[in-house]
Amino acid sequence: MPSADLKNTKAAGFMLKFLTLRGLPWSPGTGSSGQQKVELTPAQVESLRSELADIEDREAQLKARLQNIDEILRTARLSGYLYIRTRWAALPGEPPTIDDTDVDDWLPRFLVLHGECIFLYLLCTDLSPQDSTLLTDIVEVDRLPSFKREDNEKWYAFYILTRQGLRYECSSSSKIQVDSWLLALQAECKLESNTLAPNGSIEM
Repeated sequence: MPSADLKNTKAAGFMLKFLTLRGLPWSPGTGSSGQQKVELTPAQVESLRSELADIEDREAQLKARLQNIDEILRTARLSGYLYIRTRWAALPGEPPTIDDTDVDDWLPRFLVLHGECIFLYLLCTDLSPQDSTLLTDIVEVDRLPSFKREDNEKWYAFYILTRQGLRYECSSSSKIQVDSWLLALQAECKLESNTLAPNGSIEM
């Protein structure tokens, strides 16, 4: 066997200890070291190389996501999962919007308050946000009435209204989490709210 083919066979045997590949023609014989030999066609060698390249790509993506999460947690003013839904305020002259408060269209999103923006990610591992809002565009931040979902658990909510008329409604089963977001946003945006007590805490 040519030396190049021998090297390919030894390398393939080593890599197959770490990868589960099916349909490869195993030889009944053994090599000089007592290890079972495997004979690969050029197409199978190329497939193996392609799979290794895919694994390296996935590893690089995972590392990038972990670094992104670490950066968010170290530098963000506030971050965490909230359930979000969006509504548009009626423009002047338009009929009032339909009351759809009973529609359960809450979707989980990972919110990050960083710098002068609120970033909305689909997942905390995403490298790019799905949406963002400048704090300077926010004109109102206030509490919404609590409600119960299908599991009959009490949920707490607040809304963020932008000057463009876009209203983000945010909710969580944790009152502490909702209070934290209310305090942080009202402070960052320099907004007043009748939900704030004189000492700066949020009233019940």
